[in-house]
Amino acid sequence: MIRRFYKDVTLAAQAGGWQVMLDARGVKTVGGAPQLVPTEELGEALAAEWRGQGETIDPASLPLRDMADYAIDIVAADPEGAAEGLLGYAETDTLCYRADPDEPLHARQLAVWEPLLSAFEAAHGVAFTRVSGVLHRPQPPATLSVLRTRLTTLDPFALAGVEAMTKLAASLVTALASLDAEHEDAPRSLWQAACLEEEWQAELWGRDWEAEERRARREGDFLRACAFARLAKG
Repeated sequence: MIRRFYKDVTLAAQAGGWQVMLDARGVKTVGGAPQLVPTEELGEALAAEWRGQGETIDPASLPLRDMADYAIDIVAADPEGAAEGLLGYAETDTLCYRADPDEPLHARQLAVWEPLLSAFEAAHGVAFTRVSGVLHRPQPPATLSVLRTRLTTLDPFALAGVEAMTKLAASLVTALASLDAEHEDAPRSLWQAACLEEEWQAELWGRDWEAEERRARREGDFLRACAFARLAKG
């Protein structure tokens, strides 16, 4: 932690976006670039993090700042590379990999995952291959092509948020569905669906408080990344 070095936090419109100002100084990324974000809404969320600091600054309490840095310094430098990396998650999407049909878990997966996956397919005009077991089966090239196009339409900030959600849920479908969801509670429901197998194991064998705490932290990170991506869209 470092001692707070500023008094006032404001948000300034700049050429190319919005920038948080600490007194008269604009915030920069770790890489030294001006931290310009695409929407006023996202800028205000970043400013709120800085306003919430006490006499000392806790870097861990600035997660949106870190995501903005990542979007500017890393994703914006190679958005096509970021999109291609996410397509790997589409190939092994959690919602597509089911237990064997004669196992009780399969019925739960079918009840929870199938409506979500079918709705995503209908919305995007794609078809996913469902897999029973853990052996990999490739997804249709046409589906990957549509997903590639969808990802390349996102700006680096939304793409950074989708990347974080995808990695946490092990599901690109869950991330993109959360980004596009109209109901504000939908991202939490989608996250919980992605954690179906963890919940199943907890019901069978009992709950471990450390595992539950880890899942709660991951849920918070998922919802924060979703909010970041949606604020970037405006």
